[in-house]
Amino acid sequence: MVIKPQWRTLLSLGILSLAMTANVARAESIPIVTGQQWMSSSDEAKKAYLVGIANVIDIERAYAGNASNTNDIAQRFGKGMQGQTLDSVRQGLDSYYASNPTMIQHPVIETLWFQMVVPGLKKNQ
Repeated sequence: MVIKPQWRTLLSLGILSLAMTANVARAESIPIVTGQQWMSSSDEAKKAYLVGIANVIDIERAYAGNASNTNDIAQRFGKGMQGQTLDSVRQGLDSYYASNPTMIQHPVIETLWFQMVVPGLKKNQ
């Protein structure tokens, strides 16, 4: 099965973020970080999670080098998050989960993508 580069990166982001936030990552059960864990985490833990995602994006950009294009997920992620800071992203996710309690079980990486990156792509065209 061939995975497109953008899905590979998103999958890598999710796996790295899960591994970073889990106390002990077990091969048989890697937890998915949801809004529930997000909202119960400290601001420092939330920032660490976001720094981990940013690092994976940077690694993907470096790995792609000159072969990257505007459709690569790392490039799209960067463009969609242009102008954001760790605090603005943290506050945005906090606000989203607080005002959408029915979405609390959704993965943070999914929420970040659809609530911040995608609208940022439209704004930063």
